[in-house]
Amino acid sequence: VFGSDYPTPDGTAIRDYIHVWDLGQAHVLALAHLRKGGASEFINLGTGHGHSVLEVIETAEKVTGRTIPTQKEGRRAGDPARLVAVSEKARRVLGWEPRLGDLETIIRTAWDWKSAHPEGYPVLPAGPRPRAELTRLEDPD
Repeated sequence: VFGSDYPTPDGTAIRDYIHVWDLGQAHVLALAHLRKGGASEFINLGTGHGHSVLEVIETAEKVTGRTIPTQKEGRRAGDPARLVAVSEKARRVLGWEPRLGDLETIIRTAWDWKSAHPEGYPVLPAGPRPRAELTRLEDPD
């Protein structure tokens, strides 16, 4: 844990965490925006609220049922106490909003995937890959 003396409720840095499904959905919407002739733009993605490093650790321990060993270190140079995205432009331009934004869901789905795939994705042989057409992501519900 880099820094435990920030001006935050528990002293650790606060960051905005986003579910990979929401991130993928935003990219699909961005591609559709470009295909319709929309301008290429910088767009922030996030939930608009943050969680501290200790909140993430505590939630991960709750979800996994395991203790996560931690070690506190000094702050890293340049790290802000709080860094949270403002995603209004994503809502306005892409019609995107995070749907899986609560921390427990983010961690639980990652843990469930890793538990079902302990070796990760299989290693593919070298060589050309077929192009996949991205049209939409399946709704997680």
